[in-house]
Amino acid sequence: MRHHIALAAGLVLLAAPLAAGQATIAIIDPHARSSGATAQSGAAFMTIENRGDADDRLIGASSDIAARVELHTHEEDDDGVMRMSEVEDGFAIPAGGSYSLERGGAHVMLMGIDAPFEDGETIALSLEFEHAGPVEVEVPVDLSRGQSGHDHD
Repeated sequence: MRHHIALAAGLVLLAAPLAAGQATIAIIDPHARSSGATAQSGAAFMTIENRGDADDRLIGASSDIAARVELHTHEEDDDGVMRMSEVEDGFAIPAGGSYSLERGGAHVMLMGIDAPFEDGETIALSLEFEHAGPVEVEVPVDLSRGQSGHDHD
């Protein structure tokens, strides 16, 4: 009898962190856009909230609509020119905090898309977190966001 109780308690303890971890990540205001009628790439933006007690990290992303999906940011080079670069270590999401993926900064880059994004369609995106694991997100395309002259995503 004691073995059954101990085994059951152990299984509950093993299962609890997974369920709690996945519920700790919230995706706020996701949206995506491609840069034009002949675009072969697009980007997704959102705010990621970590509602848990431990830090986490967005370490990857994937989507069936792109040949490659990478985490990117813009950095200024030595000549003062902003260039996009992959962030292989991902983005830290502090416990009880948030991290914004936005135009001109950190974003999810979708490369090798078959067709430019159409306003109003939805893109399925899987975000991979170091501790929370995969989080599936339906990302609406909104081509009207960020229509200023200096945006280049």
